[in-house]
Amino acid sequence: MEKTVSAVLVAAGSSTRMGFDKLSFDLGGETVLHRSIRAFAQCPQVTELVLVAGKNREFVAQQAADCPKPVQIVAGGATRAESAKNGVLAAHGELVAVHDAARPFVSASVITAALEAAARCGAAAPAVPVKDTIKTAARGDGKTVPPDCAVCATPDRSTLYAVQTPQCFDRAAYLAALEELDETRARLVTDDCSLFELTGRPVQLTQGDYANLKITTREDLPCPAQRKETEMRIGHGYDVHRLVEQRKLILGGVEIPFEKGLLGHSDADVLTHAVMDAVLGAAALGDIGQHFPDNDPEYAGADSLKLACRVAQILKEHGWRIENIDATLLCQRPKLAPHIPAMRANLAAAFGLPVEAVSVKATTEEHLGFTGEGLGIAAHAVALIEAV
Repeated sequence: MEKTVSAVLVAAGSSTRMGFDKLSFDLGGETVLHRSIRAFAQCPQVTELVLVAGKNREFVAQQAADCPKPVQIVAGGATRAESAKNGVLAAHGELVAVHDAARPFVSASVITAALEAAARCGAAAPAVPVKDTIKTAARGDGKTVPPDCAVCATPDRSTLYAVQTPQCFDRAAYLAALEELDETRARLVTDDCSLFELTGRPVQLTQGDYANLKITTREDLPCPAQRKETEMRIGHGYDVHRLVEQRKLILGGVEIPFEKGLLGHSDADVLTHAVMDAVLGAAALGDIGQHFPDNDPEYAGADSLKLACRVAQILKEHGWRIENIDATLLCQRPKLAPHIPAMRANLAAAFGLPVEAVSVKATTEEHLGFTGEGLGIAAHAVALIEAV
């Protein structure tokens, strides 16, 4: 193939369905974006890379710093289609390979096959046969199955293909198609090939790869076998509060009938506080005092279980999954055993775990003094987390 090629990597998405920038996810010493860049930098047909960035421009530039081929960084648009167009407009190659940067496992053979087909017929995209039976039914939101979703038809699976990227085009034909497409039909563009289809131009499918997956939601993140190693960490948390009158006694989100409650800026739930510190400590993300300062009016009387939900989200945003929690309450009075099942259920719900992954125990420690004679309650917690 004698034509020059520009690889356009679209990296301007907001990752709203992921909750954090998926392009920065660590695949074992290399980010998603860097691995995508490397795949095209190593492709001999590619002469330049055009990276389409959003608010993450600085991160994109940093990830491209060691690319051995010429690199441009351009601003993305309001939609995926606009971002792709901006990248193609900036490209210099006779052929353009438009690729979702969130597909880091694309192979050289997939890239080459699509480029060679585009050189022959003007447009091509890798695809794989659909494995599942597909049903057409009521229109949904693309996230969940709507209620009363009756099946309309079952298409012949042998004619169905899941299209991947890079989608490759003759650049001049791509720009001509853009000019021909009116505003109404432009709204029908769901991928780059749609531009050619809607303007009557042929598109050829080439052999894709089931491993060329797109990371869209957390469920798409690669399993440990696709990374260099599985990283696991253990964290420890401890909290203690004094019992005083005219306060509710809240432990693990459960209100315990007692004549005293724990003194504190929030609801003073020592059990939940200890667990939050264990989880944050395992990920080296500080402690609850750093995230929810006791001099901040926003957290006065705060429900600690709601704070725990926020801690769980922080862990997810940093690429960690909580595996299990083991906590122990230390107090003389009141008796806590009848309330432990509810505590476990509350903590499991807050941290997104099955109840079986949360252990809560209660014991007495008279020799500690502070917890003796109903003066206070302490809690220890240990959490195991795993990189995802």
